Amino acid sequence: MLDHTRRRPTIRREGLAATVVAILALALGACGSAGTPESAAADAGDPVAGGTVRVVQGGEPRSLDPATLVNAWVSNSLIGNALYGTLLVNDPETLEVTPVLAESFESSDGGATFELRLREGTTFTDGTPYDAEAVRYNWDRMQDSTSGSPSLIQASQIGTLEVTDPLTLRVTLDSPNPHYAQSVVWSGLNWIASPTALGGGRQAFDEKPIGAGPFTMAQWRRQDRIILERNAGYEPAPYLDGIELVHNGDTNQRVNAVVSGDAGLAIEGSWASLGRAEDAGLRTVVEPTGGGQFMAMNTRRAPFDDERARRALALALDIDALNESVFNGRAELPRTLFDESSPFYADIDIPTHDPDAAQKLFDELAAEGKPVAFTFLAYTSVENKAMAEAVQAQLGAFDHVDVQLEIMEFASALPRLSTYDFDVAITSATILDPDTALWANFHGESPGNFTGLDDPALNAAIDDGRTAADLDERIAAYTTAQERIVELSPVVWYIRTAPAAVLGDGIQGVQMYGMGSIRPELLWTTIR
Repeated sequence: MLDHTRRRPTIRREGLAATVVAILALALGACGSAGTPESAAADAGDPVAGGTVRVVQGGEPRSLDPATLVNAWVSNSLIGNALYGTLLVNDPETLEVTPVLAESFESSDGGATFELRLREGTTFTDGTPYDAEAVRYNWDRMQDSTSGSPSLIQASQIGTLEVTDPLTLRVTLDSPNPHYAQSVVWSGLNWIASPTALGGGRQAFDEKPIGAGPFTMAQWRRQDRIILERNAGYEPAPYLDGIELVHNGDTNQRVNAVVSGDAGLAIEGSWASLGRAEDAGLRTVVEPTGGGQFMAMNTRRAPFDDERARRALALALDIDALNESVFNGRAELPRTLFDESSPFYADIDIPTHDPDAAQKLFDELAAEGKPVAFTFLAYTSVENKAMAEAVQAQLGAFDHVDVQLEIMEFASALPRLSTYDFDVAITSATILDPDTALWANFHGESPGNFTGLDDPALNAAIDDGRTAADLDERIAAYTTAQERIVELSPVVWYIRTAPAAVLGDGIQGVQMYGMGSIRPELLWTTIR
C-alpha cells in the first residue's frame, strides 16, 4: 500500500493507497480512496447552471420520511439533502459548523441548552411555513423510541423542545453537550419535512414528499430510480436542472456505469471498486475519517472476557496481509484511531502484528485451561466473507486457537448483534468528531457498544470529551480515551471507512459534510 497524505475532501485522479450509523457501511463494504490531493475543479471554470446528472447508489430507501433515512454517504443522504436541504453543514477537516437553512444554532451555557434560529422567508414546497414548530414536530418524531428512527441515538439526547417565537426553537439537552451541532449534522435531525404532508401518512408522503430543499421529486420508480427536479423556490438556486438517482446493489455495475458514461457519479463503498475506477482514469472524491471497520470481541463472555485473549487476537492478525488477500493491497489501514488530519490525532499506535507475543499469550491461556476458541460472525458480502476466511486461515498457524465461521445475511445478523449473541463480529466506528462515534461504540451505557466494554476510566474520558468546550480539553480527554481503547483491546481495527464517490466526465462541485453526505445543490456539470 502506498503512503499518502489525506486532508479535506479532494478530487483525485490516480492511485489508491495508504457508526446506529456506522454499521450500515458494512452492507456495502468499506469505502475509500487515496493518492496525492489534487483538485480537478481548478480548470473547470465557474459553475454553470443546467443539465441533469445520473447518480448511481447502492440501495433504495424504504421510505422518504426523513425520520427513516440515514445521513451517511453509503445510505440515502443525497436524497435527504435534495428533498429537505440542510439545517447545518460542517467542514470535514476543521469540523466547523455552518448554518444553511438555519440562521444559527448556539449555546450560551456550555451546551445545556441551544437556540436554533431559522432563516427567514423559507417555505415548504406545499406553501406551509418552514418554522420552529415544523422543526419541533420533526425532532419529536425522531425522539420516539417506537419509531425505529436511525437518528434516535442523536435525538435521544434532547430533553425538551420549546418554540419561543416562529423562527426560534429552544433545545434543552438531558446532559450538557457543547458539540451537539455535530449530532444534528450527522443525523436525520438535519432534515425537516412539512408536518402537513407527514400528517397524511407514510404512503401518501412517499408518493409526494414535501420539503424545502433544492430539489423536488418528480417520480419514484420503485426498485429502479428516483427522478428529481430543481426547486425553483430554493435560494440560492441549485445549478442542476435535475438528478436521476438510480439504485444498483452491484458495486462493479455502479463503477461500470460511470466508466461507460451511463452515469455521471457513483456513490461507492468498495476499496476494490475505487481502485478499478482510478485505474480507468476516473476521479474519486474522498472524505478522510478515523476509526474504521473492526472485529468486535464480546467481552461479556469467554474467551474475550479475558484481556489477554483480546490482545492475543490483535497481535496474531496481520492486517497488511489481510489487505493484500481481501482488498488487493488497495485499502487504507488504521494505524491510529484518528486520521492525521484530525485535531484529535495522537501518535498512539493500534496493536500491530507480533506472532511470537500472540503465541505466548495463547500458550499462557491454554496452560490455565482457557484455550481461545470462538465463532466469527461475518456476512455474505464478498469482502466480509473473504475477510472472515482470511482471519481463520491466519489463526490456523497458531497453537491453542480454534476459529469457526458463521456467515449470515446482514439483515439476519443484526438481531444477533443487537442481543450481543456472538463471540466476534464485524462492525465499524467511523470517527470524525469523536463524540457520537466513541460514545456509541465504547461507552458502558451505550446500547450500541457491541463489545460490552464498561471501563470507568474510558467512560469518564468519553464524557469529559463530550462536555468540554475548550478544544485543548477535548484533545486531552480523547487522548486518554484512545489510550484506554488500545490498552483494553476490545476490537481489532482492520480497514478505514472513507466516504467516497466516483466522478465521470464533466461532474464538478462535489462537496461533502458529515459522514460523506453530498450536497446536491452544489453539483454542476460541463456536459450538455
